[in-house]
Amino acid sequence: MWIERLARDIGALGQAENTTLERALDQMSRAAAFGVPGCSAALVVLWREVEGADGTVRHVVTDYGASHADLSAAFEHQYTTDQGPTVEAVREMTRVGVADVLREPHRWPSYTAMAVQCGDRSSITLPSLLSGDGADDDRVVTFGVHSGRADAFDEQVVAPLTALLAEHAAAALHTVGRQADVARETAHMRRAMSARTYIDQAKGIIMHARGCDADTAFTALREVAQRNRKRVVDVARDLVMENTAGDESRA
Repeated sequence: MWIERLARDIGALGQAENTTLERALDQMSRAAAFGVPGCSAALVVLWREVEGADGTVRHVVTDYGASHADLSAAFEHQYTTDQGPTVEAVREMTRVGVADVLREPHRWPSYTAMAVQCGDRSSITLPSLLSGDGADDDRVVTFGVHSGRADAFDEQVVAPLTALLAEHAAAALHTVGRQADVARETAHMRRAMSARTYIDQAKGIIMHARGCDADTAFTALREVAQRNRKRVVDVARDLVMENTAGDESRA
């Protein structure tokens, strides 16, 4: 069945190597736009809960993917005015269906004209909590299918199918987020190891030049860094580079 294939395709996006969050969101929206009957454009938005100074909680956009530029413009208008199916879905944490935005002009008065201009006449939007181990409990995915035609979707048929896609999208985005976390941790570790290498090499140079021990050499590095308002690793790197350049010129 097409919905099972589409759900697998969306879920698989989170398993692809080197897939960024932005790319995954874009690919999910395009897959839904091409795969869901009646859908002419799709929107996948990742939200995070934030607490204001007054204690109120609201959702802010972390990133989003839209299959068409017009739908991007429509969503940004929703977000700015706090009116529209997508912002209502995440605010109320419930499915929001629109048969024809023109038949409900008072539902979102600031959005109706923009919706028609951008070809967003009918839609179904569902929120889904990002699955995980508790670290992402404050994140939500909204998955929306949109059409430039009125009454484009049979809610009894499309709504549960869209809910399935939303769940697969949430699971995939959780995986992408975890991969990004691992990549950041790896990059941080590499930088730390590189810094340690420069510092150890610089200490060795000072120890050889002054005939001192490692602690004294590190103290000397730190004093130079403080005088020049630099990081110790930057002073160490400069010292290593200067000595390396000297060795190369003599060669």
